[in-house]
Amino acid sequence: MTDEPEQAARTALRQGPALVVLTGPPGCGRTTLLRRIAAAVPGPAHLGGGLAMLSSVPALALSRAVRARLPADDVPLLAEAVRSRVRGGLLVLDDLQHADPATIAAVTHLARSCRVLVALRTPHRLSEAAAAALRAAATAWLPVPPLTGEQAFMLARQTAGGLSEQAATTVVARAGGNPLAVIALARQAASGRAPIGEDIDQVAYAIAAALADLSRPARTALAALGLLGRPAAPALLGTGAAELLAAGLVTAEPGGSLLPVSAYVAETAAGLLDAGARADLHARLADLTPPAEAARHLAAAGDTAGAYRKALAAADRAAGAERAALLLFACALPTGVDPRVRLAAADAALATGRAADAADVLRPLAASAAVAPGAAADPLALEAAVLRGEALLQAGDPATARDTVRPVPDTAAATVVAARDRVVLLCALASEPMSALELAEKIAVRHPRPSPGIVAALAAVRATHRLPGWDTALQHAAGSGDPLIARWSAWLLVEHLGAEGRLVEAARAALHAAAAAGEALAYGWQTRFLAVADWALALHGPDFPAELSWDGTEGVLRRAANLTDRALPDQARAYATAATALIEADTGLLAAARARLQTAPAHPAAAWVAREAAWLDGQPDRATHQPTDTGAGLLAGLHAITARWAAYDLGLPGNNAIPVDLPVAARRTLTAWAVGSGLDTAADSWQPVALREQVRCLIAAGLTGTDRDAAVAALLRAEQLADTAGLTVLAGRARRGLRRHQIQRDTRSPRSDGRLTRRELDVLQLVAAGEPTRRIAGQLGISAETVDTHIRASMRKLGARTRTEAAALAFAVTAARSEPFDTNEDGR
Repeated sequence: MTDEPEQAARTALRQGPALVVLTGPPGCGRTTLLRRIAAAVPGPAHLGGGLAMLSSVPALALSRAVRARLPADDVPLLAEAVRSRVRGGLLVLDDLQHADPATIAAVTHLARSCRVLVALRTPHRLSEAAAAALRAAATAWLPVPPLTGEQAFMLARQTAGGLSEQAATTVVARAGGNPLAVIALARQAASGRAPIGEDIDQVAYAIAAALADLSRPARTALAALGLLGRPAAPALLGTGAAELLAAGLVTAEPGGSLLPVSAYVAETAAGLLDAGARADLHARLADLTPPAEAARHLAAAGDTAGAYRKALAAADRAAGAERAALLLFACALPTGVDPRVRLAAADAALATGRAADAADVLRPLAASAAVAPGAAADPLALEAAVLRGEALLQAGDPATARDTVRPVPDTAAATVVAARDRVVLLCALASEPMSALELAEKIAVRHPRPSPGIVAALAAVRATHRLPGWDTALQHAAGSGDPLIARWSAWLLVEHLGAEGRLVEAARAALHAAAAAGEALAYGWQTRFLAVADWALALHGPDFPAELSWDGTEGVLRRAANLTDRALPDQARAYATAATALIEADTGLLAAARARLQTAPAHPAAAWVAREAAWLDGQPDRATHQPTDTGAGLLAGLHAITARWAAYDLGLPGNNAIPVDLPVAARRTLTAWAVGSGLDTAADSWQPVALREQVRCLIAAGLTGTDRDAAVAALLRAEQLADTAGLTVLAGRARRGLRRHQIQRDTRSPRSDGRLTRRELDVLQLVAAGEPTRRIAGQLGISAETVDTHIRASMRKLGARTRTEAAALAFAVTAARSEPFDTNEDGR
């Protein structure tokens, strides 16, 4: 093996968060290289990996690495639980091809904040989507190269010192640069066996030949390790365990469990057993392993009925993702499956976010819901049909969901009819919103005492069409005792309030929902609600209501930046990134905002902030590019307003088409742009919604108005509001407008005479890069309290109201000074 992959991996892992993937065929030395890199990289290493026989156990590879049980139901929470334990260390995962989907998904999250090193055998069995996501997240994808001829020769001589040069050369030629084959073939040659042909699998043949030298108990023990796919206690492996240890084919882990040096060798040993012997060994292992593992061994032994019973017994003692996996496993066995087990499996899968799996497991049962006219349908089949419809709806397939519940008659049980009507109504809302109105009225009459699911669906229709009381209806649905319905309804409430421009109410509802989700350990939902709350408050601007207990724009910036440091669902990351970047852009930190937005997931909020940052930065041509999705309500209006400003700056005719269903402030602003008057009046409508948009509206009034006195008054008001709120860039735009009217403004602060120290500039430079206090302290080697002291001193000297404004002013000032800092470090 050359040292190029090792050097590349060590370099990538030393530079901060990174994902390095080592790939290669069996026996190529992936594990050896993985361990060598882990030993060379500074910091503690957390070693884990996938296991062949337990590849479906949720988060097993990660649990082995951090030595803790992990929440596999919620992938972002799983990633965050691992990140909080790994921190500045190195996460090392071997045999990623044997890891479950939750682990693969978590690894792509962890790559943003941790150093991760994994080994992946090729060819692998990962799904195309999982493999593509892993490649996209990887900092380095490094195939392990074969040994050079010289390296292979040296390894052969080290393995069998008595080999002649001719025999060693033959071994090298046969092995093809594969280290495992070199070792096995060298041992074979040293034993005096006849040479082998070139037309067979050299690795497999060499391993088979080497294993032939072992006693039967040792071969059985190694085969057992291959079937187990995990470390095992010597007592479980029998009398051959000691021989394997003496032969160097296994190593002892802390605690005494034995692990094969090469998982491929152990799997090959299992593969050499004939079908009957392999089934017998699986059956013996089933008697010695826990129920969840035993079920899989029984299935491999051909005892499907026993595997079914054992899986159900294990599911009764499990919860969350593990319970769902066991029930789905039981339903997939080729044996008679109780319909109630299918329903339980679908319920468990839905609760853990596996909507597609829930729909699939119910397919055979739901198909029997359609019966001949006059015949009675099986009640369990009808229940399966509506549950499958709900699963398909959650999986994003409303058309199939509607077809699935259509056979359910009105004579079915009340709970089943209610579930059917909920699916039908939400399907109509997704495909034909206007028809959903009439349907909702009929359903409301049919269910005078509606279930929580019906209440939530009716509230969704009211919210979509903005019927009176829609917000109260959604708020009531958000208080449902069903967690899934409550969170879904709360999210609809927050998004619809935001679309109407009721940003403070949206933030209040989001914070309430975040607290409830946090108590239930629903991390994915909690972070989504926290991120959207920060977004709403960042857009609203300062002067948040006291009852929110929110600490101003700086608090929003700090929390949003902290969120983006963590493992988040894409929707939460988009909102948190948009909130942080908007504050940075408005306060003049445009480079930091642009860099942050480059990593944001696709979302209308992040897309608008990207356009807005380009416009603030004097690049209106970039702000004219309209993304595919501009959102609805307020966000659609903001996209249109920014496009209108960009057209104005470029001297182009603006698009007078106004999106539908805009909040009052956005509609009035776009109308005023279209007719060429009324912008000063439109500005007042932004006052309770978004201060920055009020300022922009006043600037537009000042730049487009024909009455000089009115224009100057609008610009003066815009300047005053922007200065008070720390909107540095918009304040500068207002002052440029005033200069058109020959009005010069002295913007120097009465406290800005003191020059910044070199350390104050160092701190502000990191503030400008978006770093939080704790990171600044770590990078500069000072305490967090000292960082805060430098920031407060800089704000005092520059007359800044926030730390971000201080950073923006500092570098605006330093550009104009030949000696921007005080040569005395203390500034005295």
